[in-house]
Amino acid sequence: MASGEPEECDWGRFHEWIHCFCIVTFDLELGQALELVHPPQVALSERERSNICYLAFPDSNSGCMGDTEYHVRLRVAPDGDGPRLSPAHTTYNGHTTESHRADAGHLWGFVYFRQTRAPDLPRGYFQKSFMLLTRLPFVSLFSRIAHQVAPLFFEHGARVLQEAAMAISKWPSLAQGTLQLPFLGHKFSVTVGEGEPDAHEDSAERIMSLHEPESLQGLIPLLPHVQLLWELVITGEPIVVMASSPADCSHLVHCLSSIIAPMGFSGETRPYFTIHDSEFREFTQRQGPPAVILGVTNPFFAKTLQHWPHTIRLTGTRAPTVATSYRTHLQQQKSLTRQVLGRAGRPLPIQSAMLRRHLLELTQSFIIPLERYMGSLMPLMRDVSPFGAPPAPHHFRQEDFLATLPHAGPQLTTSLKGDWEGLYRRFFRSGNFRAWHELRHRQLTHALQALHLQALASVDLGAWMEGKHEVEVVDMVLKLRQKIAVCSEASRQTRDRLEHHLRDIEDRLPEDLRLLLRSGAST
Repeated sequence: MASGEPEECDWGRFHEWIHCFCIVTFDLELGQALELVHPPQVALSERERSNICYLAFPDSNSGCMGDTEYHVRLRVAPDGDGPRLSPAHTTYNGHTTESHRADAGHLWGFVYFRQTRAPDLPRGYFQKSFMLLTRLPFVSLFSRIAHQVAPLFFEHGARVLQEAAMAISKWPSLAQGTLQLPFLGHKFSVTVGEGEPDAHEDSAERIMSLHEPESLQGLIPLLPHVQLLWELVITGEPIVVMASSPADCSHLVHCLSSIIAPMGFSGETRPYFTIHDSEFREFTQRQGPPAVILGVTNPFFAKTLQHWPHTIRLTGTRAPTVATSYRTHLQQQKSLTRQVLGRAGRPLPIQSAMLRRHLLELTQSFIIPLERYMGSLMPLMRDVSPFGAPPAPHHFRQEDFLATLPHAGPQLTTSLKGDWEGLYRRFFRSGNFRAWHELRHRQLTHALQALHLQALASVDLGAWMEGKHEVEVVDMVLKLRQKIAVCSEASRQTRDRLEHHLRDIEDRLPEDLRLLLRSGAST
């Protein structure tokens, strides 16, 4: 590896992808301490530094020897010193679902912890963690980046962080599509945005899905409960995962949060949570747990969270258990375990792919009636007047939607029977519905605005001007200028027509008024 960091590092581009690298070590007097932050100009609040230190080490009860890899999520203080979202983040967020967006309120951390015997050290152990912090929920990509960087750092020191930062600063800007990301002798091909590919066999050149787990391995032992878990997640229920290691609980929390893909889970996800977390009191309050999927390893939580309604235990038994009083709305598909495992026992990657397909089909059957009804809320084309304001989508009325279920419900795409209406009513009370509706309403609004622009671009404004007062014509000029300014994402043809209309109207105005309008536009 070359020594030293090149002088020209594009930190703006680096921060599009990564917030910073942190090194946490064990100090005999201080305990877990933040040893290094790179780049050093990144400011972290005291609360963030404390959370980073505690999350960077597995709980002492875990007994993790060797290397342990997991991911975490920590809240950023509203008045924190860290940078807010960049313009690239804001643009990216406008084209993706809520669960895939860059997060101004949280940081994702990807941890590589090493604990080995070292008789020459005071405690007899080497204990240190590398943590990659980012605002992007790209679990597959950043887990691999941490896996590449951490062992090199433990061997070569801080210059590895400098070279890693330089490599990332040369990545393309964050945007939708398939991107090539070269990194320390490797190259990752990733698809950013919706419609991502399923995971395939390992290959440095394959297309990587950024958001979904590459394996649903953690759900395979829970196959008898998968349908129950799917209902809990899609209705935004609070779930706690109790495991013996942060690697196990963070993987299962990630699987659960993606179990309803392509719909996103809008609640909190904490893949690994400790008793020292700054949100400990908030999440353990007895007034009612928030909508969060929580991963823990400390046995203390078994008592502290005993009031939580849904608990998955990966410890203390031969098989995982699910404790809940929730009664499913849909009938259990008894053949699912046999279909996924196969009679002769399929390889784990194939089991994972079969389970992912089942869950995707179940979620799509749930979403399709919602999408069909949402499409019916679009006003008719005759309601789109070029001379009025763009119409808004009609209101989503829950009872009207439920009335469509007998003839246009999930039974059209799935044989699974049960109380679908009851499940939808529970879903309507969740943050998942609010997030989905907000996104779809925004998309319909944008579609109506585009149709309005097309209608305005196609109208004969020359005929419209006949008999109009100057004040009405001037108002149209101002309206066209405004539409042109905001239609940068519309088709080029529509924009060209609007500009043609603007020039044509301005040319018909008296010269003094035309000059006045143009001077106003220039200022």
